[in-house]
Amino acid sequence: MTQHIDDDIDWHAEIGAAARRLGGHVGPFLRETPLWRLPAAALGVEGAGEVWLKLEHLQTSGSFKARGMLNRLLAGDIPEAGVVVASGGNAGIATAAAARHLGVRCEVFLPGVSSEAKRQRLRALGAQVSVVGEVYADALAACLARQQATGALLTHAYDQVEVVAGAGTLGLEIERQAGAAPDAVLVSVGGGGLAGGLAAALAGRSRIVALEPEAAPTLFRAREAGEPVDVEVGGIAADSLGARRIGSLAWRIAQRHVQEALLLSDDAIRAAQQWLWREMKLAVEPAAALPLAALHSGAWRPAAGTATCLVICGANVDPATLG
Repeated sequence: MTQHIDDDIDWHAEIGAAARRLGGHVGPFLRETPLWRLPAAALGVEGAGEVWLKLEHLQTSGSFKARGMLNRLLAGDIPEAGVVVASGGNAGIATAAAARHLGVRCEVFLPGVSSEAKRQRLRALGAQVSVVGEVYADALAACLARQQATGALLTHAYDQVEVVAGAGTLGLEIERQAGAAPDAVLVSVGGGGLAGGLAAALAGRSRIVALEPEAAPTLFRAREAGEPVDVEVGGIAADSLGARRIGSLAWRIAQRHVQEALLLSDDAIRAAQQWLWREMKLAVEPAAALPLAALHSGAWRPAAGTATCLVICGANVDPATLG
């Protein structure tokens, strides 16, 4: 059944179109990432029920972003100037990887908060890299100016229909792999493209729990204010979750289909990141550890007999920092 989540975008159709576009690139570029179904105790969590880990950090380019960025590039013609994107790192890496896959030019604008590991990865992919300002908003302003000057295709990190729809294909993949939608999905939020895509894909079938660092509460503050607002951002996950304002598309979806928004401390995020490495040998960036941090800290407690899916969203981390 078609889900009309807002007045002018048929997300059921958009996500279906994205799945069809991307389907021909699974293998040559995209990967179907594993879904681990574990008893809660295997993750150090009290209580009954299953916890599913969607290992999307094993996706091409090291994050879920590859889905949305490739969908954006495939959805229309790419000009001779190529593509341009502003990013804390992951969206840029995904855009650069998709551009190389399709044989087009790519320019990426990064903020100063971006990690050196992500900068090196971008250069290895052949992207032209410019570091501008300190936070994502600074890089975005420079990116928009460059796009106006060159006519390159703008790929937004989280606030374009094709990008959100591409992220939504992750929800369809989880449901297909498991044979059913999970009762709850725990997902990290920066600009909200992933949470919005999952909420659109799983509307009416899964409870979506949006997770943010205390130092970057874009959705949480928007819900308090009743509208998107600018926030100060920082903390351990700022290079991935450093948007100053929730994306307009994610906000529209979230008002109807994101049931909870929770904040987590940097200490809890770091502890979960280290636990995933120490106990499961999963090398993930801080943004990917928020779902487990929500369980370990008690911010989210799965109900008995339910299935809770943790989206492990990115792996662009310097292994030396895992200790």
